[in-house]
Formats: sequence, structure tokens, C-alpha cells
Amino acid sequence: MLNHVVEYAKKHVPGSEPGFAMRSIHWLLHISPEGRYINIEPYGEKKRGKQREVRCPDMPNMRAGKDAKRAHFLVENTLAAALYIKDKKSDFKSQEDDTAVRRNAYFQKLLHESAGVVQLLKPAAEFFSSATETERLRQALGTNGATANDWLMFGVGDFNPLQDDAVLAWWRSWFANGIPAKAARSKLAKASGQTIDFVSGELVDPKDRHPPLKGLEDVGGNQSGTPLVCFDKRAFNSYGLKEGANASMSAINAQLYADGLTQLLKSSHRIAGARVAYWYRKDVPHADDPMAWLTGLYPEEKIEAGALASVKDLLKAINDGKKPGLVENQFFAMTLSGAAGRAMVRDWMEGDFKELAANIKDWFSDLEVVAITGKKSAPEQKLETIVTSLLPERGPSQKYDDWVKPIGPARRQLLHAAIQHQQCPRLVIERLAGLLPGFMSSDSVHKALFPVRDRSEDDSTGLTVSRLYARMGLIRAFFIRLNPGGDKTMDAYLNPEHPAPAYHCGRLLAVLSSLQREALDDVGASVVQRFYTGFSQTPGLLVGRLIANAQNHLASVRKRNPGLAWWYEDLIAEVKGRLGDGAPRILDPEGQGLFALGYYQQLARLRAGNKSTAYVINEQGAQQ
Repeated sequence: MLNHVVEYAKKHVPGSEPGFAMRSIHWLLHISPEGRYINIEPYGEKKRGKQREVRCPDMPNMRAGKDAKRAHFLVENTLAAALYIKDKKSDFKSQEDDTAVRRNAYFQKLLHESAGVVQLLKPAAEFFSSATETERLRQALGTNGATANDWLMFGVGDFNPLQDDAVLAWWRSWFANGIPAKAARSKLAKASGQTIDFVSGELVDPKDRHPPLKGLEDVGGNQSGTPLVCFDKRAFNSYGLKEGANASMSAINAQLYADGLTQLLKSSHRIAGARVAYWYRKDVPHADDPMAWLTGLYPEEKIEAGALASVKDLLKAINDGKKPGLVENQFFAMTLSGAAGRAMVRDWMEGDFKELAANIKDWFSDLEVVAITGKKSAPEQKLETIVTSLLPERGPSQKYDDWVKPIGPARRQLLHAAIQHQQCPRLVIERLAGLLPGFMSSDSVHKALFPVRDRSEDDSTGLTVSRLYARMGLIRAFFIRLNPGGDKTMDAYLNPEHPAPAYHCGRLLAVLSSLQREALDDVGASVVQRFYTGFSQTPGLLVGRLIANAQNHLASVRKRNPGLAWWYEDLIAEVKGRLGDGAPRILDPEGQGLFALGYYQQLARLRAGNKSTAYVINEQGAQQ
């Protein structure tokens, strides 16, 4: 697994080497050749998160030892470099402040040591040692709204230390022979000597502590970086090995996998509390990337066509020999999240590119469901929406991580269903069975399925309709994949020939609900809101009561439009005829899923017909 990441990093992360890391720099400090403050300016765009990234020296083991508090070289946060804290004077007295003071002293120490070799750094060393100049810097940072965690780099006149060969050579020498390196070598040498590199298979001096990953901050990771390989507890050690010797890697390979995953996480997709990072052995243009369509990122030229049509076109082009660069390509996908200060690999997949495209085509095909207007297929939903549709509505103050926590196993299984054409887990139908009664009878769904007359389709879009499409699509995909040969009765649109009575029970409720609206227009509590839960679980107990109540509605419609009443009577009789000996007494979760799909697809068919176009009834009851 990590060998593929290292291979990716060698190709896509130029300049990756131990002792360096990419950082998003917030501020550039200008220092005069005399060591005086000139000014500061934002480095990149002022908007936070849009800073320019720079490869700069990275100090390992920042907290190694009982009293050691190290600092990074050349580029540091404003707290460590200048003892800056927003809205606070620089009188550091607490234990937290003592940590900042020690890091600041270490930062100055590195500058003075390097200035002894590279004279051009001397003004910077004098500047950060001057209480007067650093106070001017703190005032400027406060005026500009900086925070203590903002990264600060500096230049001396026209001299940029990060681009100077002599400065970088000093750092590389210090990094290879300095205190952290000596301590690590001596500790691991006593414990293990040379070991076999997990990535290359060569004998190496193992790296004691691996660099952390960046990019997991929104899925349980740390802001400062999240280690993937770490051994800080005795329980993690094996055969008497210490720290990194338990997962032996050279310093360069450890750096490469960390830099590679950090780079991949920048373009990864958050799905239900984890990040899915993926790549291809041979680069794939964004316009031909089926994984991007799976996560809802369509190229501009593909938006109108949609994912299913786009992936069909892609497969046809591959089969016709029009895209030879995609033949014999491979994909890799890793799912990661943070847990207890560590990066956790939740899943790993790899395979053939063409097979991936075919599986994603089948995924969107199996999820296809009619739109609420009944006139076309619903818009395709991204994987995040599909997975989180298995959850109840998120509370106003509920944290995202807490909300998605219960569906970690379902996330993995649905990823495999989409990417490797596996079955949808039974958990899908069990969860939906618990959610659908409250959801389908809610006011928001009621307004979407029964819009105010003459309201356009666009007025019914939004989160509620997206969740509706995701849930109906998942029910259809679940039954299609339940058997190896698929289920040919699970159409995207209404199937009046469906063999399951549960499906027709749902259809019946849709017809009775539509009839009620014809008779009474908008009512305070519709038949759906009153009976959906009971009828979807125990239809045999309620079907007689609902049919009897419908006679009152038929009588009301008959007074205004006898032909329309006749049409409803005929439709009710047709649906009842599909129930055979009668409605099932009890429906299990699978039956409740079929009930919901039948209800939804019948309503969509009714809206598509509109009973004034496809079903025009004259006053004598003759269908035109």
C-alpha cells in the first residue's frame, strides 16, 4: 500500500526530502540589512486558507525530551517566532507561556548558529533577539489581525533564505548531524541496528519518528499534523524494537509517503467523517475521471450530461480505441480519518481503471430513480449524500463528526458497492425502514411531493429532495443487487407489474392521498401524515379503513367531475387487484422499503400525468 504512495510522491511531489515540509505561509516579514523592522505583508491572498505554500525546513520531534521545546528553522508561527498572542501583552508567565518562551529561544538559537556560517542571516538573528524590533513586529501583527498560529517567514532586503543554497545546505547538515538526529540514531542503533525497509526491501537505518500527515483536520486529525506510523506506547512495540524500527523505513521513504498522502489529501473528498484519497498509476484528465463524478465533482462540460451519461461515453471511447492512454491503467483509493491523535487507514482499494468506470456506471444506473415531477430521471446524488441519507436529520447544534459517527461501517460497504460492484449492505434497508415513516410524512417532503398548484419544479429542490432521491435510489439499488442476477422488476419509473404486494400497498396510499387532495385540496393532516407509519408496517390492519374513507372522497370528486371520479375508481381497483388475497398483515424492513418506493413512484406517475394531459376525462367519463 505505502509503496504505491511513495511511487506517487516521487512523481508528483518534487523536492520531497527529510527535514522539509510544505506550509501555507500567512505573513512575509521584511527586515532591513541593519536588522530593523520594515513591514509585514500577507503572503498570498488575504483570505484565510488561500495562502501560498512553500517548502521549508521542518524540525522533527518538537517535544522530544523532558525539557526540550524545539522550534522550526526560518519559518515559524508568530507565537514561537515573536511571542505574539492576539489581544495579549507579551508578559509570558504561565506554563503555556513558558513553552512559547523556550520555543522562541530555540528559534533564535538556530538563527544565530546558522548566521555564524551564512553571514546574510546575521540581520535576522539580531532582529529576533531585539526586544524593540520584535515589539514592533507584534504590534504590526495585531493591527493586521494575525493569530498566534499564523506562519511567518522573513526576508532580509532582497535576500530570501528559503531560496539560498548556502542556507539550505547548512540546514541539511544540521538536520543530518544535529541533536535530534544523533539522539534518534543512538536510540535505534542500540535497539535494532539496520533493518529491512518496508517500502524498498533494502537494509536501512530506520527513521525513529515518521513525519505527520496534513489534511485530516476536519475528520478527527490534528491541526499540526497527524502521524500515520507512530509507536509511543509499549503495547505498540514488537520483539523488543523501539519506535520506528517496528515499521522500518528509511528517512526518505517515510518523508515520501507523508508528503504523498498530504498532497493527495488536498484533493480528497470528505465522505461521512473520513477522507477518500485516490489516484491513478497514469495521470487521468479531470474530464475522464469517474471517481470525481462519484463524489459530485463534474467538469463544466459534463454537468448537463450527468455522471451516468458521461461514464457511458467514457467507456464507449475506451472500447472504440479513442482513449488509449486509459487502457491498462490502475486506480488506488485510501480512506483515512483521525482517531486519538493518529491517522487511521479505514480502507484500501485498487484495481483496473476500465473496471472502475464500468462499476461506477452500474452504480449510477442502479441508483437511477424518477424525479418528483415524473417526467425525467432525478439528478444524480454524490456519494456523501447517499451515505448520509442513512442518518436522521442533523440537529442545529450537532457537530458533523458526532452526526456521522454511527455510519462508519456503512460508508465502507457503500464505497465498495460503488467502486467494486458489491452488494449494498442490509444495514441500508434496516436504517431506511426506521427513517422513512417520519421522513415521508414530514411537512418538508409533503410540500415537495404535493406542491402548491402552478408552482415550478425548481421551488421543490433543496436538501429535502436530495435526501429523498438518495433514499429512493438506495432502496432500488439494494434490491437490484440483492441477488447475483439482479432484479429486473426494479425499474427507475413506476412498474405496475411489480410482483411484491408491499410495493402496491405503497402505490395504493399514493393514489388515496392524491384522491384526497382532489376532494379537499390542502388539508391540515393528510392521509399520508396520519397513516403512512401504520400502513407501511401493518397494511393488512388498515387497508379496509382507508378504502372505506376513500369512498367519501370519491363522492366529493364525483359531484364536480364524474369522469375524474371514475378514473380514480378504476386506478384504485387496478392497484387492489395487484394485492392478490389482500394486503400483507405485517411488512419487514425489506417490505417497508418496497412500500416506500411504490408510494414514491406512483406519486411521480400521477404528477407526470397531471390528469389534464395524459388522463383527460370528459364529463361523461370517457377517456380521451
